[in-house]
Amino acid sequence: MRRHRWAWILLGAILVVVVALWPVYVRPRTDPPAPADAILVLGGAHDGREQLGLRLAREGYAPRVVFSNPYTNSAMLNRICHGGYSFEILCFDPAPRTTRGEGRELAHLARTYNWRRVIVITFTPHISRARYILRKCWDGELLFIDPRPHLSMLRWAYDYAYQSVGFTKAFFEDC
Repeated sequence: MRRHRWAWILLGAILVVVVALWPVYVRPRTDPPAPADAILVLGGAHDGREQLGLRLAREGYAPRVVFSNPYTNSAMLNRICHGGYSFEILCFDPAPRTTRGEGRELAHLARTYNWRRVIVITFTPHISRARYILRKCWDGELLFIDPRPHLSMLRWAYDYAYQSVGFTKAFFEDC
């Protein structure tokens, strides 16, 4: 009997956490695209974010796309970073290879080129945490867009935990 009670309490706690974090990870605030100085594509799964960044640049939203390239060897990023486009492509390896490193590079590039607005592309569960971290690094305007990849229930569960740990870590870090 006592075991069943603890199981119900645990299930209830999990349900409360899922519901409370739903707007943070599943339905984060995103922005419509608008003209910007650059499009920043954050590193992560090749889930359509690279194609979305290139498409937005082709549509004229920004004259350049900046790709975080923390991968040891990504054929897709190698092709993009060395391809010929009608707009500028910048690629960098963030230091550290985290959202924090991407924020540092964003701040550096924004200061160097006097950027005021940047479109940031990452995937849905990462948007709120990326917004929080990049805000610590740069005070310009950030517009967040995601490619809305299909994620399995197992992946959503993983990302709830992963992003929560990442938020906790980011709380104690500066840019």
